[in-house]
Amino acid sequence: MKAKKNSLSDLGAIMYSTNPDFEFEKEIDDTVTPPQNQQDLRIMLDKKNRGGKAVTLITGFKGRSEDLDVLGKMLKTKCGVGGSVKDGEIMIQGDVRDKVMAILQKDGFKVKKAGG
Repeated sequence: MKAKKNSLSDLGAIMYSTNPDFEFEKEIDDTVTPPQNQQDLRIMLDKKNRGGKAVTLITGFKGRSEDLDVLGKMLKTKCGVGGSVKDGEIMIQGDVRDKVMAILQKDGFKVKKAGG
């Protein structure tokens, strides 16, 4: 997962160049996603700042953001609900903690319920 860039100094030294031949260095994402049995995921129910709507939140994923997107899409499809993936977390609409836990355990992830 890429680190957040909070200030201009986090973006690097060069912001603009008048040199027509100048090329920015490409950022290479070489993080490797650990195997599923080494992932320690937490599943919790969240209602804060959502207008009273319940959201199942999956946190603790380590690895590439593309792999997190694939996992999020698979969970949304199998649960038959909507949701999103952002800031390293998977948000699934509704209280589907038990269903998500069963799916992830079947796929070989280490999963724990967190929160209330």
